Amino acid sequence: MSISPDQLPAVRKALRAAFGTEVLDGWTPLSGGLSGAGLWRIRVGGIAYVLKVEAAERDALRDPHRSYRCLKLAAEACLAPRVRYADPGDGVAISDHVEARSLTLDYAGSRADLVVELAQAVRALHAIEGFPPLVDYLDGLAALVDRAAGSGTVAAEALAAPLAAWAGLYAACKRLEPQPVSSHNDLNPRNLLYDGRRIWLIDWEAAFRADRYVDLAALANVYAADQAGEALLLRVYFNREATDAERARLWLFRQVSHVFHAAIFVAGVAGQARADSLDGPELDVLHAGLSLSEPLLDTAEGRLAYGLARLRTATANIEAAAFTDAARIAR
Repeated sequence: MSISPDQLPAVRKALRAAFGTEVLDGWTPLSGGLSGAGLWRIRVGGIAYVLKVEAAERDALRDPHRSYRCLKLAAEACLAPRVRYADPGDGVAISDHVEARSLTLDYAGSRADLVVELAQAVRALHAIEGFPPLVDYLDGLAALVDRAAGSGTVAAEALAAPLAAWAGLYAACKRLEPQPVSSHNDLNPRNLLYDGRRIWLIDWEAAFRADRYVDLAALANVYAADQAGEALLLRVYFNREATDAERARLWLFRQVSHVFHAAIFVAGVAGQARADSLDGPELDVLHAGLSLSEPLLDTAEGRLAYGLARLRTATANIEAAAFTDAARIAR
């Protein structure tokens, strides 16, 4: 993605405000997040920064007035890289660049240490005051599921069972008392940057006030999937042992998180890839590859395979007896 002539004045303004110069030592395109914004690693005075230029299209989700506010609050809490400049009207932001290392290969501690660090980060995030509301998370996800189902990416007959399972999950979670907090809402591995010393949270396009279990479930599904990992995640987050109801609620929202990722990837590849069934690689295999930085999500076919793996996992779990138990206990 290149900077359009209409965007150049705003970019020049940002560079002058942040650095007192428009002269760059160099710039390299980076991959973007949910919003479709353009991202570049720029160098000024030999130091690397990230320049973000929002796409021209704006809607409720792609709203820098909300996301930049969340970004600034997260940076002030030392959870996101330092913000050097952010103008939501122009849709231009500049932050410190984090040279990322592999959480799988380079993380200095054990798997348990990683879970502890992630739980502490999310606890600090949820303690922030000031993230604005946007939409009821479950209702927003329901609209996304409808868009994915109507995209034509997956054959309608293959979606019958997953959609029925989602309807049951939606109903069960809507019966729970909301626990809104300042939430990132998209804590996937690409939005966690490890610099060799600590983890930073990036890409705040989807951030708004949502249920605390949205972020907890996203982390649990990738980094704390077994019972011991779940227990550790919740123990550190709550600073005490979790109750049966809290464990059950996490289980339910882990399925919500699977559905979210399935819907995002299925809708996102509409017109680029298609599947007549839900068959494909298993989720643990894909997560193992992603942890080793394999380019599994660099193609439309790969992103669809990942979305289908998430969808199969959620559907199987919701159709099992564990779902009925969790829905009862969580209430």
